[in-house]
Amino acid sequence: MGRARAPKHKLSRRFGIDIYGTGGAQLQRRLGVPPGARAGGRRRKVSEYGIQLLEKQKVKAIYGVAERQFRNYYAEAVRRPGTPGKNLLQLLERRLDNVVYRMGFARSRPMARQMVSHRHVLVNGRKVNIPSYLVRPGESIGLTDTAAQMPTVIEEIGSNRALPRWLERDQTSGRVAELPSREDLDLPINEDMIVEFYSR
Repeated sequence: MGRARAPKHKLSRRFGIDIYGTGGAQLQRRLGVPPGARAGGRRRKVSEYGIQLLEKQKVKAIYGVAERQFRNYYAEAVRRPGTPGKNLLQLLERRLDNVVYRMGFARSRPMARQMVSHRHVLVNGRKVNIPSYLVRPGESIGLTDTAAQMPTVIEEIGSNRALPRWLERDQTSGRVAELPSREDLDLPINEDMIVEFYSR
């Protein structure tokens, strides 16, 4: 994906949620005010198409996926049995950079993506540097010795962040216990809007 150059707080305010999870109290106070607007000002009415587009853009921003790649994920989700929207979210959750973040090895998805790209992540004991790699149930995910000694990584592991039920972790290694389900996703995402957007 092309590097996101927009200010992080501005992007989060555009979607009304903390996209990266690292905004802190200052961002929380301003989440209700979109970029370019003043507190208490009137917001322009958004069309149904605009709402669907915004939802798609929000999910792309959360997972750090480019438009073409996102469209490919959607096409794959439609081909699979089940609901396209839920299939799409499952594919995105299974990305290796997201799994590294979900396991609590990284503070944010961008940090997790960098760790994968810099060959600090092991899948079944082998280095994998592809952030979009889709993990499968039974696979083990671990960190290299170098990554395990990084102060930020040590701090994140010690924070005891809640782990999704489809993942297991023991310090610097973990395991994909099963495929993620819609109930495991704690983000304010309306996948039906994305399906409607691509069904136009």
